[in-house]
Order: sequence, then C-alpha cells, then structure tokens
Amino acid sequence: MKNENIKSSKYFLKDDIRQQTDFRHTDQNIGVPAPPIEKPSLADAKKIALTAPEALKIGDLSVKTAILQRESRRRFNNQAISLDELSFLLWSTQGVRQWRQKNALRTVPSAGNRHALETYLAVFNVDGLEPGIYRYLPSQHQLVLESTPPQLKAKTIEAALNQQFAGSGAVTFIWTAIPYRMEWRYGQASYKVIALDAGHVCQNLYLACQAIGAGTCAIAAYDQPAADQLLNIDGDDEFVIYMAPVGKV
Repeated sequence: MKNENIKSSKYFLKDDIRQQTDFRHTDQNIGVPAPPIEKPSLADAKKIALTAPEALKIGDLSVKTAILQRESRRRFNNQAISLDELSFLLWSTQGVRQWRQKNALRTVPSAGNRHALETYLAVFNVDGLEPGIYRYLPSQHQLVLESTPPQLKAKTIEAALNQQFAGSGAVTFIWTAIPYRMEWRYGQASYKVIALDAGHVCQNLYLACQAIGAGTCAIAAYDQPAADQLLNIDGDDEFVIYMAPVGKV
C-alpha cells in the first residue's frame, strides 16, 4: 500500500482541484476589489531609483547562448555587481514591460496575471548600496530599504539551512508569496500556480545572470521560520518561497 502522506503530497501537482473549486464564490467573482500588485512602502522609507530598462547598456546576449551556458553555480568571486547590473536582474525577473488600465504586464508569465510574488534582496556587495534587506518595487522600478540587520550574511546562511554559498555572492534574491493575490481569483486552485510562477521568475534570473557574467543557484531547501524572520514577515499572509544567491564567476 502506498504511503498516504506521499499520495496526498503528490496530489498538489495535479489539477483536479480546478474541477472541485466553485469559482463563483472567489472574491473576484463576488465583487471584492483586487489586491494591490505590490506591497506598499512607507512614505518616509529610503528608496533607490534604478536605471530604466531602456537605458541599460548591458544584457545583450542571445537567448540561445544564455540557455547553452546556463548552469547552477555555487562559487562566486569577490567582485561587486553594479547597480545597473542589479537593475537588469530585477527587471528581468519581475519588471514591468507594459502598463494597462488595471494591471501591468511583467517580464515573466503568471497565472491570470496575478503575480503573487515579492522580490527581496539580501545585499552584501552591490556598488552604491549599503548592506541590508531591500525590496523591489516593480511599479516604480525602485528599491526600498527594509532593514539593516546585523550579521546579515550569517543570518542569510542560517535561513538557507547553513548552505554557505547563500551568503557568499554579491546579493541573494529571496522571493516571498502573498497567496491572497492569487486566491482572489482562483481560490483553492491557487497554490500550484504560485509555485509554477516562482519557477518562471528564477529561470529568468539564471538567463539574465549569464548576460552579465554572473551566476546563481536556486535554493528551495531553507529554514522557513528563519527565512521569514530575516525579512520581518508574518509567515502566514506572506512567506518565503524561494531563494537564489547571485555573484560574479
């Protein structure tokens, strides 16, 4: 007999839930306004403007070459990455490429264009940025400084189950999920597609890294409470779902 826990866990990968969900009762279909496309930031928070995507002079690598060269890299040198390079990586993974009346089209696909992810950065060695935890604001193409915790590298490594390379690059991308953004439209059918969306984002990071002479390695094994605490999020309405350190190679 198959282990019932394994059987129920595998069910997450199937799409039967879509046939079992009564979409008439989702918040979207009962008239509840859509949640915002990104978390708000405090009016007096420190914000850093990033170079507009159309003004960037980097990233001109063919898709074929980027795919051929893509690999997981866990060893990085001590070179900083520039703010322009970071701007390119952020735009490539969650940036806005076109505004519409009620929403924005991003550089990555998302189920129903709901984009339930937020991008945080543990910055260690980026030109022009003090070390700290930042969050990307796609709507403004800016960074907002969230905190400057002591022993940031050590805490990032701890959050990644003591995988040392999580703190050895120039910056570690940390993505969180805000499930309600997807639940608003899809109810119980939200969770598989949130995980799929995270995969889309991280693959774009891999390819964009190739274009700037950097590397990355996705991390899906982490200490959930420690990772959530690092970002000062509640672990319920928002929680860490994926990580990826980036450094020059």
